[in-house]
Amino acid sequence: MTPPKISFEFFPPKTLEASFKLWETARVLAPLAPDFVSVTYGAGGTTRKLTHEAVTTINRQFGLEVAAHLTCVEATRAETMEIVQSYADAGIRQIVALRGDAPQGAARFTPHDDGFATSVELIEAIAARGDMTIRVGAYPEPHPESPDRDADVAWLKRKIDAGASSAITQFFFEPETFFRFRDKCITAGIEAPIIPGILPIQSWAGTRRFAASCNTTVPEWAEEAFQLASLDGPEAERALATSLCVDLCEKLIAGGVDQLHFYTLNRPELTRDVCAALGVRPAAGIEAVA
Repeated sequence: MTPPKISFEFFPPKTLEASFKLWETARVLAPLAPDFVSVTYGAGGTTRKLTHEAVTTINRQFGLEVAAHLTCVEATRAETMEIVQSYADAGIRQIVALRGDAPQGAARFTPHDDGFATSVELIEAIAARGDMTIRVGAYPEPHPESPDRDADVAWLKRKIDAGASSAITQFFFEPETFFRFRDKCITAGIEAPIIPGILPIQSWAGTRRFAASCNTTVPEWAEEAFQLASLDGPEAERALATSLCVDLCEKLIAGGVDQLHFYTLNRPELTRDVCAALGVRPAAGIEAVA
């Protein structure tokens, strides 16, 4: 089996302790030579400044290609494009362009009066600059605000046509979920790469909450497996999480996937172990500078 290309997602730290976790995560995973790493925004754009600091620091200190998440939430068009320019000035050339979630306390996303109303508008504006690689989100199961899978595919097609070069999916539990979505995208004429988003399960309770928030189906077999593993303690749960993640990735690779994007949650060990099982080894001569 040929090892896949890999990429990682981090989130920006809000405390000193969280900063140490992020830098340790980057230090551990940088030698695996990811194709890129991404850094998220908090809900409602609450970590805009922290995201910028994390993006530029990771790029500078670890020499990684960084894709900065950018949303339409609570900012004017001018303010949003100023952020894009600040990334360009810092040598960042990749953006993950998203509409973004509603601010805390709001029932749903409402565009700023002078802001971008949709991710498509944001993508078009960034693409017009001509100097950024634009990645977008994709949903193999219906987005919480979407009526069905076909609507998500149609919206992804609009984002690709607007200037995005690839898409990263929300996480899922079963390879068939991704393959059904990929087939629909091909039928719709989407030729851009669709990278599966992989969530190594650090905490089953946390994963179930996350799944509920983003409309990801939790299979009964997974629920039962983690309930049984919990009877034998944390080591058994970790072994199960590793095994299931490796199995998912291997089935995706067997189905033609050549790149995987790992949601690390700023905890590198499980992601590192899964990558090792897939044959991804530290690149010779690469040492992270921390």
